[in-house]
Amino acid sequence: MESSTGNLQVLHALDGAKTQWYHFTAIVIAGMGFFTDAYDLFCISLVTKLLGRIYYHKPGALKPGSLPPQVSAAVNGVALIGTLAGQLFFGWLGDKLGRKKVYGITLMLMCLCSIASGLSFGSHPKGVMTTLCFFRFWLGFGIGGDYPLSATIMSEYSNKKTRGGFIAAVFAMQGFGILGGGVFAIVIAAIFNARFNAPPYEVDPVKSTVPEADYVWRIVLMVGALPALLTYYWRMKMPETARFTALVAKNAEKAAADMSKILQVELEAEQRKIDESTKRSENSFGLFSKEFCKRHGLHLLGTTSTWFLLDIAFYSQNLFQKDIFTAIGWIPPAKTMNAIQEVSRIARAQTLIALCSTVPGYWFTVFLIDKMGRFTIQLIGFTMMTIFMFVLAIPYNYWIHKENNIKFVVIYSLTFFFANFGPNATTFVVPAEIFPARLRSTCHGISAASGKLGAIVGAFGFLYLAQNKDPAKADAGYPPGIGVKNSLIVLGVINLLGTLCTFLVPESKGKSLEEISGENDDGDGKSPA
Repeated sequence: MESSTGNLQVLHALDGAKTQWYHFTAIVIAGMGFFTDAYDLFCISLVTKLLGRIYYHKPGALKPGSLPPQVSAAVNGVALIGTLAGQLFFGWLGDKLGRKKVYGITLMLMCLCSIASGLSFGSHPKGVMTTLCFFRFWLGFGIGGDYPLSATIMSEYSNKKTRGGFIAAVFAMQGFGILGGGVFAIVIAAIFNARFNAPPYEVDPVKSTVPEADYVWRIVLMVGALPALLTYYWRMKMPETARFTALVAKNAEKAAADMSKILQVELEAEQRKIDESTKRSENSFGLFSKEFCKRHGLHLLGTTSTWFLLDIAFYSQNLFQKDIFTAIGWIPPAKTMNAIQEVSRIARAQTLIALCSTVPGYWFTVFLIDKMGRFTIQLIGFTMMTIFMFVLAIPYNYWIHKENNIKFVVIYSLTFFFANFGPNATTFVVPAEIFPARLRSTCHGISAASGKLGAIVGAFGFLYLAQNKDPAKADAGYPPGIGVKNSLIVLGVINLLGTLCTFLVPESKGKSLEEISGENDDGDGKSPA
């Protein structure tokens, strides 16, 4: 294995490095991007009811205004479509130009579009919603780039012993982003409610939405830019990953120099090994080649299918939590509150779920992934989500009685806990480990985009599926659906499929990236002598 690229001293040093300060710096730098991602993607669900009250109020209506179905679908879903496009584009670009070069572009795009979303202009509903959707698409595009780049950078910086935990820690910042969005919305709603107190809708439909409420949703959306802006300087100071520099850019000297500074040890450049490996054609196959299909085709099918199925369930639950909480009586009827109180109640429900299940689930994964392995955690997660979905769905009429509301929320929280201590974290970690360096960011982007396709199916499908079967009880403008009970059964079946697709994904615990991806192998799958 003398000429094997996996035997490069610089890569060996990274694989065997003790956990050091630079590991934690990388987690914070990449993690703050994910904090922003989650905040920006999920904060919209806190303010959609408010947008309906402000811009779609109908004089004389018994219920407050709500977004028409097409507008609601666009506002909730346009960022997901942007994210899907960004994952594919920036994933590919990260393998072409380098992880670091593209990393700053995605961050600036996220920050600028967060601020622009809150500045959506016009006083008529059409103008405001069109500009909001435009900026949220490009916000999603930037967020999309953060997925493959953050995962790949963290994967390539980590040692092999704790790599899973480090990548999962970056992703776990999503939990704090969702939590941060909820807490900030509660604080802003409390300030505005104290300053501009208004009667409930049923007392005075017009005065229940004060003109200043228009600032609430704008402030909530714009604040998402702050955490990412704080880390921009450090993102730009990070050196390119040694694996990209050595294995893709073929510059062993720069890779050794960069990592010598970080690891504070002397490393030999070993350019000869890189040159020799470049001559071997069996390790230069492309994404659409027969060789890739033979070596990694099933792996890519595994990572894309599991992420797709997971996100159908995850996003349909997350974006429409407020509808489920309303259905079981956890959020009071809209007409009994003013506009700002409604924001506060929705945010409280989301914050409680994040605090009790979302955040703990992520960190359980961080601490256990390198002990239990990715495969085991994903299998347990999907299995438990399937069980809990059926537990909620089959006796659904039992759960909607007021005395059982708390039990419903506990089991609903457990499905979130096992999503995060399970496939929501592992589907992010594994694609950053099992593919060759020159295709790693692209394959992670494809896997993540498949997930976002699932999120779009979940978000839009659930919007219509969960409507009441009785046309009179369905939300204004929506056709009757199959009801919440049947929607939960559908989600249970989807989780069951995810459990089966997990068997396509290999275990990567404790191995070096080159060992897992087969970058040391010749065409027959053997390491070169």
